[in-house]
Amino acid sequence: MKQQIAALFTLLWLGSIMPAQASGKWVATPYAPARVMFEFYLDNPQKIGSALYWVRSLMNPLQEAPYDYSPEELNIVVVIHGTEIVTIAKKNEATYQEAVDRMRYYAALGVSFKVCGQAAQDYGYTMQDFQDFIEVVPNAITELAHWQQQGYALIIPQILDKTISIESIR
Repeated sequence: MKQQIAALFTLLWLGSIMPAQASGKWVATPYAPARVMFEFYLDNPQKIGSALYWVRSLMNPLQEAPYDYSPEELNIVVVIHGTEIVTIAKKNEATYQEAVDRMRYYAALGVSFKVCGQAAQDYGYTMQDFQDFIEVVPNAITELAHWQQQGYALIIPQILDKTISIESIR
């Protein structure tokens, strides 16, 4: 009996000196309007949808409270120079309709979509082959350097093949 009482007092004493387990807290970082450049260099054109979610993931929080930035206040450039170049060719629009529609929507909000002229040439494309919201630039690497020199942050979406479900590791 004495041991049980001693154990109870020990537990009560530990409970009084050890705080309850704390939980996370929300922090609204004071973000400035974005000056961001995305580099799309994907190994599979089917990954364009996932890459575009990175653009959405930047834009949406900045357009909502507490930031409430308008699309005009966000300076976003997407430089395309991987296999995803086929998604913006007019002849492939039906195949990539959802991605084209999303890019057209973002372009209407002010996002600039730029394609590497050298990559376009490698694929046998001319400027006339691309959607009307596409700008062809001489070279992707030079373009990336240019925007970084203008103070734009570089984001390179990492699109991985999901092999484990969230439910199985949660």
